[in-house]
Amino acid sequence: MSEDAVAVYWDFENIHASLFDAKNGSGAYHRQNRFTTQEMLVDVQAIYDFAATYGNISINKAYCHWQWYSKYRHALLKTAVELIQIFPPGASAKNGADIKLSLDALDDVLRFSYLSSIVVVGGDSDFIPLAQKIKAAGKELIGVGCKGSTNQHWANSCSEFKYYESLMVEGATVEEEAEGDKVVVKDAAELITRAMKQIVAKSGDEWVLKAAIRPVVKRLDPTFDEANYGCKTFGALLKKYPNKFKVKKGEHDHLVSLID
Repeated sequence: MSEDAVAVYWDFENIHASLFDAKNGSGAYHRQNRFTTQEMLVDVQAIYDFAATYGNISINKAYCHWQWYSKYRHALLKTAVELIQIFPPGASAKNGADIKLSLDALDDVLRFSYLSSIVVVGGDSDFIPLAQKIKAAGKELIGVGCKGSTNQHWANSCSEFKYYESLMVEGATVEEEAEGDKVVVKDAAELITRAMKQIVAKSGDEWVLKAAIRPVVKRLDPTFDEANYGCKTFGALLKKYPNKFKVKKGEHDHLVSLID
């Protein structure tokens, strides 16, 4: 494959429970809330956007007892997540998501040699053996988890670890969306800004190669096309937003930065 391929695996209840506990107190999720309809706490799009900076997302699986997570429906459909149902064996038992996730991830790494990066969303120490196997297979392992609940040994076993809180765009909120099923042409400036923020966060450089931006935009929205905005090239599209983006000549390509 010509482009880096990424596989993403979500221990969805783990990340949701971590955010619930951060909001309501340690242990609150399992004490009082596990078997009720859940409010939306996880910014699915933000994690997906982060994963997309590593390459084309070829595999995207989330593990959970989905009966209680219907409010996430639109966010999960929007990011094309394959939902894997996990039935917990009892009210006080672990849900088994980490075991199933680890087996699937290792199986996929062995079957699909083109995968270059594996992203695991969850903070459980049970993922440490998985980290060792994935790195032994020569793959990059990126972990995502919450600050207050992530096991530090798991974080240290990753090639790279990102705290969920650091992925949140300033002022962003998690909301249920009411869009229909028809394709909607997204706001171009908003898409490009999202892509650039992810690239800048990863590189630490405010100036981004123009050629590096469009592939990330395309991963965030596969329907993206400059023609949708009356432009023939990506450069022409950037010029439509002089109050959003600064463009200057670089050594081999134009450089772009965000205007605050």
